[in-house]
Amino acid sequence: MVLRVFRWDPGTGERVQEYRVTAREGMTVLDALVEIQRGSDPTLAFRYACRVGMCGSCAMVIDGRERWACRTLLARLPRRTVSVRPLYHFPLIRDLVVDLEPFRRRMLATAATFEPAEGPAAFAAVGRDTAERRQVAAAIECIGCGMCLSACTMVAHDERFPGPAALNRAFTLQLDSRDGAHADRATRLRSEDALVRCHAQASCTAVCPMEISPTDSILSLRRRAILALF
Repeated sequence: MVLRVFRWDPGTGERVQEYRVTAREGMTVLDALVEIQRGSDPTLAFRYACRVGMCGSCAMVIDGRERWACRTLLARLPRRTVSVRPLYHFPLIRDLVVDLEPFRRRMLATAATFEPAEGPAAFAAVGRDTAERRQVAAAIECIGCGMCLSACTMVAHDERFPGPAALNRAFTLQLDSRDGAHADRATRLRSEDALVRCHAQASCTAVCPMEISPTDSILSLRRRAILALF
């Protein structure tokens, strides 16, 4: 197989470099990149950590779709020539490595961080079988890999749009009885660059490897915002 890999480093233009790989049974795209780096090209830069689909640090765009390289088997890709490029909408650091700072900035701008409310213990557990927990059980599984931002067309259009991950996180916090920032967060969510900007195309949901639906979280926040007007 041939991997057509995006290359870039500061001071040079973008280019695509081809590498030939002998695909073995069970070989992933991450395995192939590691083999290339250790064998033919030690200058190739990419990020990974756990290699077992837990951390999300090997997120990239493979054959035009956001995927985790460690979970993407070469044998399951339809073509013998596979394109590999970094996530969209993030600043490049080098080759396949992007700067995730915009991810953190969007979280902070949306107040998508836990603020303990006065009264109840901030870190008291919410029971698994409670209605409060069931409403957000899927949404809290986000590990912040950034693939949903890469797939979101509105993130590309409006840099002030919080993006699917921040809005999904905001959803979990707005339903958390221990959180004390509901009013401030609701104001931010009603701004012209937040909830109303989402076009509900569900690109974020389509690529989420954790099978979370940020689209559903955003639509739920919209319903709550509308009901709050009456």
